Amino acid sequence: MIQGLHHVQITIPKGTEAEGRSFYCDLLGLKEIEKPDILKGRGGFWVQVGDVDLHIGTEDGFDRLSTKSHVAYQVSDISYWRNRLQEHGIEVIESIPLPNYDRFEFRDPFGNRVEIIQAL
Repeated sequence: MIQGLHHVQITIPKGTEAEGRSFYCDLLGLKEIEKPDILKGRGGFWVQVGDVDLHIGTEDGFDRLSTKSHVAYQVSDISYWRNRLQEHGIEVIESIPLPNYDRFEFRDPFGNRVEIIQAL
């Protein structure tokens, strides 16, 4: 039986960890957590989102703009996030409305699709 979600992995281009930390840790406010020593040489970094880890790995040769794959962050103040992202020059894309939710999308600096969602 599946018990829950342990972690999610996304990727950024190799060598862009500093920019990734700036976006995910500084702008989004996610806390970086230490990777196991055996994985540190592979690049990337990990952050914590609630009780789930987000593994930000590195890979080249992948067109992140061509996929619908995404992470959806549940928030309690969607207006705050819409404004914060726009203040940092990030284009907010309105999503198809879902009953009982407010949501929007954006692309991180690497092209990964990201969704912000709030229950109404």
